[in-house]
Amino acid sequence: MASHRMGRTTEDIKRELTAVLRELKDPRVANAMISIVRVEVSNDLSYCKVYVSAMEGLDRAKEAVKGLKSASGFIRHEIGSRLTLRHVPTMIFEATDSIEYSANISHILSELDIKDDEEDDEQSE
Repeated sequence: MASHRMGRTTEDIKRELTAVLRELKDPRVANAMISIVRVEVSNDLSYCKVYVSAMEGLDRAKEAVKGLKSASGFIRHEIGSRLTLRHVPTMIFEATDSIEYSANISHILSELDIKDDEEDDEQSE
């Protein structure tokens, strides 16, 4: 039963973090196309590790993380006011290149599909 509650709390924090990110005015965050990839909350709800990725790549995600770290007090306050938690966890932001990586895999797969279609056309003739 506790793991169900922890999973629900993690999803609630992720949802509210996404909403708070849209309200931030820091140019490092506002001008980047960033996405929250994963949120991990410790068992005692004291720490929350947030993995952030950017469409522009890992360097842009690292720049956005610097902005998020400087706004972590505001973010934590907003999460506390939006969710009914006894203790709002301390946010730890990490940059990851998962969006760039998945876009690269998608590009590779789309190239393979084109080659497969060309081979199918040649075999049908």
